[in-house]
Amino acid sequence: MNFPPLNITGLPEPDKVSVEHSDKLVAQIKQVIAAKGGAIPFSEFMNLALYAPAMGYYVAGQRRFGAEGDFVTAPELGDVFGQCLARQLAQVFEEIDSPCNILEFGAGSGRLAVTLVNELERLAALPEYYYILETSADLQQRQRQMLTEQLPQHSERFVWLDSMPEQAITGVVLANEVLDAMPVEMFAVDEEGIAQQYLVESVDESFQWNYRPANGQLAEQIGKLKLPAGYSSELNPAIKGWVEMIAQGLNQGVVLLIDYGFPRHEYYHPQRTGGTLMCHYRHHSHCNPLTLVGIQDITAHVDFTAVAEAAIASALDVLGYTTQANFLLGSGLADLLTHADTDDEKITKQQLVKNHEIQLLTSPAEMGELFKIIALGKGIECELHGFAFRDMRGKL
Repeated sequence: MNFPPLNITGLPEPDKVSVEHSDKLVAQIKQVIAAKGGAIPFSEFMNLALYAPAMGYYVAGQRRFGAEGDFVTAPELGDVFGQCLARQLAQVFEEIDSPCNILEFGAGSGRLAVTLVNELERLAALPEYYYILETSADLQQRQRQMLTEQLPQHSERFVWLDSMPEQAITGVVLANEVLDAMPVEMFAVDEEGIAQQYLVESVDESFQWNYRPANGQLAEQIGKLKLPAGYSSELNPAIKGWVEMIAQGLNQGVVLLIDYGFPRHEYYHPQRTGGTLMCHYRHHSHCNPLTLVGIQDITAHVDFTAVAEAAIASALDVLGYTTQANFLLGSGLADLLTHADTDDEKITKQQLVKNHEIQLLTSPAEMGELFKIIALGKGIECELHGFAFRDMRGKL
């Protein structure tokens, strides 16, 4: 059985405060391991590392987004992504007779919300309310500050939630890079069958891997993939329940999920034998989730076939699936280029910045091909603009 490497070199050294924070979370996780008989599945470790109350990566307060953080998301690059997305939202709002709202999962710094509302106001398509479902108190505070500073005239439009709203949403549900941060189960296949990866306490290291036979529903799900011996990967068991929750909370409208990932036949391709789990720390990527606990991001790519299957099982329509580049082109990217500012026919600094942003968003070597958008819907009959350039539902 091949164990993932534990020693990673070349990463920036964390400061003293970060090390102390990580040590405290490691001690807390060790207590959980001891209380549960000496081992926990990787999914539980990942959940604690990312979401442990007051300690996990996404709830503890350190800066995560942008140049000073660990990674950059599409909305943080500039306004282009949000402006194109707003045009897709405006089309959905026009299709619905009732007043529309937006529900955004995990709004990050709040940058996307600012861009969306500004562009929707320009398009005369403002939502009645913009709900932000954010479980991190620190991020809520940062979002409130940004939205108050940038959109003071719309302050009453924003409502923060820590769970799904009691009244079903009519409008659009957004989740940008949310699914990739859901805890996953890691597994390996050998001649003896399917083994699930657990974490146990180590004498020399904080934690070490331990393999145990997978059973029950997890073994059944992995078995259906028919993977060869020597294959290791991960599986997100929470997708089905999460999509079902969204479906139950949607009265009429569209769910737009934006993330990096593949359809199942590409995700579990015979040559992708090591899975997709990655960690991000100060703009460095590596594959050791057992280091820098609580101060680095841990992610796994999204199986979009699983998303589509969960949607259909929850009585949602799969309205479209495509790459980020195709979606932006279908959502008016060319119009934004046409209306770029010029100064005596010379390319201005503003144009150069926007051109670089567009390159990052659309280039196959950057975010253009790896990131996908899938649209799920209820009570929507129109063909969505964002998928007009190329709809790849047939690959799911």
